[in-house]
Amino acid sequence: GEVAGQAQPTAAATEGGLVTQAGEEHLAARRSAEARRLVLSPRRLPGPLPAGLSQWFPALEVLDVSGTGLAELGAELLALPRLHTLLAKNNRLGGPGSLPKGLGQAPLGRSLRVLNFSGNRFAEVPPALLGLRGLQSLSLGGNRLHGIPPDIQELRSLEFLYLGGNFITSIPPELANLPSLSYLVLCDNKIQSIPPQLAQLHSLRSLSLHNNLLTYLPREILNLVHLEELSLRGNPLVVRFVRDLTYNPPSLQELAGRTIKTRSVPYAPSDLPENLVRYLSLASNCPNPKCGGVYFDSCVRQIKFVDFCGKYRLPLMHYLCSPECSSPCSSASQSSTSQSESDSEDEASVAARRMQKVLLG
Repeated sequence: GEVAGQAQPTAAATEGGLVTQAGEEHLAARRSAEARRLVLSPRRLPGPLPAGLSQWFPALEVLDVSGTGLAELGAELLALPRLHTLLAKNNRLGGPGSLPKGLGQAPLGRSLRVLNFSGNRFAEVPPALLGLRGLQSLSLGGNRLHGIPPDIQELRSLEFLYLGGNFITSIPPELANLPSLSYLVLCDNKIQSIPPQLAQLHSLRSLSLHNNLLTYLPREILNLVHLEELSLRGNPLVVRFVRDLTYNPPSLQELAGRTIKTRSVPYAPSDLPENLVRYLSLASNCPNPKCGGVYFDSCVRQIKFVDFCGKYRLPLMHYLCSPECSSPCSSASQSSTSQSESDSEDEASVAARRMQKVLLG
């Protein structure tokens, strides 16, 4: 419906009359050159959007064809240069030809801001949508998606992304390249892990991950400084403190690289081959504050709990430089406290400041 307080002209079409002469005459009597919003009643349309729609409603900004049974939108959509909101929920879109060719290159590709295709039959994110550079809100919930294309990063203006209720199993790291993304909904899928790169979504305020297959979260999630809501219910998150000490010993190259980094051995790019200079730039700091070491390819994966707001303990994945970083502290005063538990206490104060709302149940 219209936003309260706005008195924009509205038109409505019913009975599929857009495609019959009688319906055309009926609309001609009601249409207005100033109409900005058109809602088609949820009845089955026998074909795509009819030719002439842009002539009847040249100022159209909002088009709602939800529940009309559309299987394709048709080329007439491209003739609506002012359209900024397209709602096409609960239809039959998803097959070949569902979207008109040249969508991203048409004026509509620049004007469209809100697109809702939830409740359709898309098995993949349509490549044509990835050319809508001005898109701010994209909803593809309740479709048949099995993945998220890396090219989703092309939607640089995106603020809201809803992909809940699909069959998605993984999240591409490229999703982290959306600088304005504030709301990310990935609930009710089959996602098993979260890429640590998601911590680069500095504008993210809400992350919905409930009803997936997550057993841990990446430690980097603590870097989401503006996150206010994290929904995790319905995941097989680990319920006890678990350690995974699967560890491949470092190579000679890594041992040399660790020595250079930890002892601050000076070197210039001209001193080493280009590939080694690049290798040294990839060093990761061990998160154990009592260690000070670095690692490259060889590390210990460890799941530990971090206390959020003093109420929830979330399992976060850590990457340590060696098994010794997971050993109990030798100090008698800390004999009953593992190193990782001590780290958890340090991070708890950080997490409590950053995380406002965590939904686990």
